[in-house]
Amino acid sequence: MLFIYNLIVVLADFILKIVALFSKKIKLFVEGRKSAFKILSNKIKYYDKTIWFHAASLGEYEQGLPLMERMKNRFPNHLIVLTFFSPSGYEVRKNNPIADVTVYLPLDTQSNVEQFMKIVRPDMAFFIKYEYWPNYLNALQIREIPTYLISGIFREKQVFFKWYGGFYRKALDAFEYFFVQNSSSKELLLKLGKTNVTVSGDTRFDRVFAILNQNNQLDFIDKFKNNTLTVVVGSSWPKDETLLVNYINSSNNVKFIIAPHNINKDQIADFKNQISKKTILFSSINFNDLDASKLAEHDVLIIDTIGILTKIYSYADIAYVGGGFGNPGVHNILEPATFGVPIIIGPNYSHFAEATALVKMNGCISITNQEELNETFAKLIQNSDVRLEKGHICSTFVEMNKNATEIIMNYIIQKKTN
Repeated sequence: MLFIYNLIVVLADFILKIVALFSKKIKLFVEGRKSAFKILSNKIKYYDKTIWFHAASLGEYEQGLPLMERMKNRFPNHLIVLTFFSPSGYEVRKNNPIADVTVYLPLDTQSNVEQFMKIVRPDMAFFIKYEYWPNYLNALQIREIPTYLISGIFREKQVFFKWYGGFYRKALDAFEYFFVQNSSSKELLLKLGKTNVTVSGDTRFDRVFAILNQNNQLDFIDKFKNNTLTVVVGSSWPKDETLLVNYINSSNNVKFIIAPHNINKDQIADFKNQISKKTILFSSINFNDLDASKLAEHDVLIIDTIGILTKIYSYADIAYVGGGFGNPGVHNILEPATFGVPIIIGPNYSHFAEATALVKMNGCISITNQEELNETFAKLIQNSDVRLEKGHICSTFVEMNKNATEIIMNYIIQKKTN
């Protein structure tokens, strides 16, 4: 089976290089990996100690960040090596302040793995949420390097729990300990005989709770909002935007800040042209002459950049989080939740435990069509008590689910001191 797997990985590498000729994203995926070993060799010396974190993409990076910060403080003489699988993670966070070295993860071929291990030589390895690369895991196990899964989540449909999943089940043997998000994940691992598992919860709660203590002020948002009730739309997709445009164009005395998922210039321009209210793009704001009166006269602000949505949520009276009309579903709702903001989402959220929980608790409202969107906005806008109640449910939910990082750190520290 290992031979077949390695053959598939080599074949995939070949196919991706061809696809890269026609796809910008795949080109980043392929080209970015070409420099991975050079970056690692330049930044890691033979005498350096390292701790390796692997994140599939941006969401997993955010999950791992609280633990990376704690590990960096606890083990200041170690370099933090961070690898990404996806361009949507690496390209956004390649210059992050926490990791000493950030690279694409070289594909899981035996030669790549040997070269990676020879350069990095990690003292510990952490895989965030998922992604189980058999050759990397096998190499870690052979070298007896303590390897952990954090914020892990398992579902019955995964290959580990199928009759033909023996090869991947064996890969799980590399993990010294599993820190999983929920009891159902623990039960599935117990069925495989894995007793080295704890329900620690999701480290994302620690990440978003910590946001409350950072400086979230943005002068241009203060000036735009101008003490007016404001809806913040995060990570919207075209289906979300169609419904939102219809509502925005008929609204009164409400401001909208919209951060689309895709900030392609042509798509942003097309979106802006559909809005009849006075609209301004973030990119067109003159920050050298930030005239409050000029910003305040606009009804809609479109954020055609990345990296500031989290702070913008702190200004929201109501949040709409996009992605819920597509697959795999809704984007991150925890960031607006931590600020105590009522949240509206589309119907596709069942794969996301936090969204499912908050919908059941009535802090988050799922809508399926234009009529439901209009009714939900009207209710929240007109009734401040309802807004406050649902917002309180959201913020309490985040606070009650934090401390996963503490559970993981306690295990690591205890192991190191024994």
